[in-house]
Amino acid sequence: MKTAQKNDYDVVVAGGGPVGLFLACELRLGGADVLVVERLAEVDETIKAGGINTAGAVTLYRRGLLPDLAAAWERNRWRMRAFLGDQKREQGADAPRTPPKFAGHFAGIMMRGDLFDDSDPAFTDIGPADGVGLGVPQVELERILGARAERLGVEVRRGVELTGFDADDAGVLVRLGSDHTVRTGWLVGCDGGRSTVRKLAGFDFPGTEPEITGYQAVVEMSGGERLGVGWNTTDVGTYVNGPFPGRILTVEFDGPPADRAAPVTAEDLQAALRRVSGVAEVTVHAVHSSTRFTDNARQASGYRRGRVLLAGDAAHVHSPFGGQGLNLGLGDAMNLGWKLAAVVRGTAPETLLDTYTAERHPIGAWVLDWTRAQIAVMRPDRHARALRRVVTDLALTSAGTTYLVKQISGVWQHYDLPGDHPLTGRSAPDLELADGSRLGDHLHDGRAVLLDLADDPKLRARAEGYGDRVDIVTAACPGRPELTGLLVRPDGFVAWAAGQGDGGEGLEETLDRWFVAV
Repeated sequence: MKTAQKNDYDVVVAGGGPVGLFLACELRLGGADVLVVERLAEVDETIKAGGINTAGAVTLYRRGLLPDLAAAWERNRWRMRAFLGDQKREQGADAPRTPPKFAGHFAGIMMRGDLFDDSDPAFTDIGPADGVGLGVPQVELERILGARAERLGVEVRRGVELTGFDADDAGVLVRLGSDHTVRTGWLVGCDGGRSTVRKLAGFDFPGTEPEITGYQAVVEMSGGERLGVGWNTTDVGTYVNGPFPGRILTVEFDGPPADRAAPVTAEDLQAALRRVSGVAEVTVHAVHSSTRFTDNARQASGYRRGRVLLAGDAAHVHSPFGGQGLNLGLGDAMNLGWKLAAVVRGTAPETLLDTYTAERHPIGAWVLDWTRAQIAVMRPDRHARALRRVVTDLALTSAGTTYLVKQISGVWQHYDLPGDHPLTGRSAPDLELADGSRLGDHLHDGRAVLLDLADDPKLRARAEGYGDRVDIVTAACPGRPELTGLLVRPDGFVAWAAGQGDGGEGLEETLDRWFVAV
């Protein structure tokens, strides 16, 4: 009889960027033993995502990271203010006391904050995370999550590259470098758009081919006073100047680069900026950070193959427009983490992992189309420019701005879960409870919460057998008297909700669906 091999780790996460680190933290909260391997020896300082949307900020708030996020946001607000002040002074105008209210953009069409209707029900009870994180760069978030992983005892090995693996029904043997192996129960690829894990595991990765070449960089330059501030559309393409000194972005619709992996030089950036802006005097003297990108849009057909799973850019790639990629990856990690940890602990069957793809794949598909739509209205041809004028007119209405902000912010996202209550399957409202706490305060430990809002002992009794998986909180909520109970999953989404007169109907079935032990 063959003896089962002992695993060195419950889960190995390939990739130590924000998604990989956040997933590792979620797994540790759930009781899993995790190893993160990252090929880079240090945190990647390359300029990437520039902010976190509302859904992303709420996700981090639910794990107690709002103070760190708010501090990073405040530091970057001052950078933006200084940049805007310098630009105003160069134009002979007074510097603004505070940055203008930012509502976001669609394909570089800037939306006015004063047109946004924040009374829309989608923005009800978001809580203190609302508006925090808009200007937090990816590198700062990675540092925040790295510190959290260290506090939680996650083992992170930097300068270590996953070079291969062999998976079977019992686990995965992972090869690290040329001469080291570890055995794990599960492997998750969070190793980016060119994911080694995805390729070696044989995931299908269909999508659409790129048609643009884009650059994003932080540079030292002269002659930039003639550049427009913010997003600018020209007859050639699009360029961005700001929102902090030296940050530039260019987009040209002349096809993908011949070699996307080639180093980005000052000459590359200068030539692209001159072509797109038409400002011949602008000169790039030094490059502090740079990246080349396209609008290649692809998504894995499924996010799991046996004991190998994908999250973040390893599962889906697209252009950066609209700032959705990092937020999408955080949502993947939040959804997968508690489920995989429950499977590892033996408190859930492997079939629970099927809900990961079922819930996250549609949102990933939406993001790909959202970025494709922006490419369509950024093209420099005559038909696209006519379309852009129509979209601009719509965007600069209250209804149009509110719709676009709702999409960009991620507050619309929901899962198709059983139940008739309008909150079921949606991100839980951050209810302010009579004891002074908020719902988000009770989610820091990564456990599900049954919120008894009517002090109903029968309701609490139904959850008594799940004490190691579900926390029971009894508290009134004066602001939402129509609610009597909520069952909130560890990822902050409502699995069950009850109103006045509903009692506990359907609660047992929901508890069994998500938290029954195998």
